[in-house]
Amino acid sequence: QVQLVESGGGLVQPGGSLRLSCAASVSVSNFNTMGWYRQAPGKERELVASMTRGGTTVYADSVKGRFTISRNNIKKTVYLQMNSLKPEDTAVYYCNGSPYYWGQGTQVTVSS
Repeated sequence: QVQLVESGGGLVQPGGSLRLSCAASVSVSNFNTMGWYRQAPGKERELVASMTRGGTTVYADSVKGRFTISRNNIKKTVYLQMNSLKPEDTAVYYCNGSPYYWGQGTQVTVSS
């Protein structure tokens, strides 16, 4: 059974950094695309960043230059490095292994 488990969320001040991790029960190379999504209260879930098996990355305009997606195939883990965090980045962040597999989410709160 495929499982994705996120970790690394928390409370951080504006301008701070967090690194989210998504540990998979299978090789991350099994998925065509691994991605990070987020959902803020009252809003729809949106794509934050994704990486294809071949290494092509896509970022939401709102996070370009601040967030970086990466992976470690040996550790079966995908990361989201988040720098220069803003209050509007506050959301539950979900890991996705295309197309059907989702983690349980990790809360990120950016507040002073």
